[in-house]
Amino acid sequence: MSDQDPDEFVRAAMRWHFSAETGSPFWLERAKTLDFDPLTDVQGFDDLALFPNVVNELRDVRARDLIPRGYGDAHAARVYESGGTTGQPKRVVFTADWERLGVEWLSARFDALGVPRDADWLSAIPSGPHGVGATMAAVSHERGGINFTIDLDPRWVKKLVATGRTGEFDAYADHLIEQMGHVLRSQDVGVLASTPPLLERLAQHDDLVELVNRKVHTIIWGGAHLDADTRALLRTEVFPRTRLAGIYGSTMILGAAVERAGLGDEEPCVFDTFAPYTTFRVVDPDTGRVVPVGERGQVVMNHVSKAALLVNNPERDHATRIAPPPGGLGDSVADVTPAPSFGGTTVIEGVY
Repeated sequence: MSDQDPDEFVRAAMRWHFSAETGSPFWLERAKTLDFDPLTDVQGFDDLALFPNVVNELRDVRARDLIPRGYGDAHAARVYESGGTTGQPKRVVFTADWERLGVEWLSARFDALGVPRDADWLSAIPSGPHGVGATMAAVSHERGGINFTIDLDPRWVKKLVATGRTGEFDAYADHLIEQMGHVLRSQDVGVLASTPPLLERLAQHDDLVELVNRKVHTIIWGGAHLDADTRALLRTEVFPRTRLAGIYGSTMILGAAVERAGLGDEEPCVFDTFAPYTTFRVVDPDTGRVVPVGERGQVVMNHVSKAALLVNNPERDHATRIAPPPGGLGDSVADVTPAPSFGGTTVIEGVY
């Protein structure tokens, strides 16, 4: 379906998600409340803006109702949840075919960035209900590596920060760094996947910094924002012998955008999406209009695939709009930063 004309791709998705034989119970029921007909009024990507943002409904919807009927009994679905930054977590369903497709795309992007194959990974990222942990484990396996993990509960960290328990937060963060150290000392870790707050804490330990520079070929960072100055410091002063590669993901797009390969050290970190399945628009939050290339705005995310339809979703992040790569769709983004508040809730990143 991805080799089709982008607008035909969207029309095919509408036929899948809004036909009684193939659509999910959620969307077939939700369609009754729309003031347009997806089968006739949605003729291309621009028309996705007709849809309401339904992600808040994913906090309570029955997970099985999100699985398109077209999968029958062969869906092999997994449920993942958002980090809970803006309230009660939202749930999405990854079908096996989508999970496989996403892993293959990520692995190809990592090849372009020079991430080594046949290297073992340390994934110091959320697991459990969070899709990123499962995805990184699958990518490392796809690339011939063993994946080492640590326990990381970002919701507990956010709760500690929100209630001002900084001492407990520091103790928990130190606990995470201690676990990372056990693996780094005893194993041949070639790829470290972690979050900017944890990398900044790791940088305070000279012995662990030495281990990373000696052992780790690539650090894959994501899950929280990393400003340009800190990124430059990590690249040049803290981990000069290690390559940094960024990912910018969201549970609500069932995946992640990946840092564009081939950029110079002085250029910003640009994230490209897995188009046409996942796409971004950068808009003026007051008018909803797409901002000019090079200007900043709010990130709006779309996911359109056989597995799921989640579109016109304004995220909590603001970013600079960048033209997509040749053949791309929608916008690429750079200089991603979270808004102080979103949907009436204070945004707390914590460690993820």
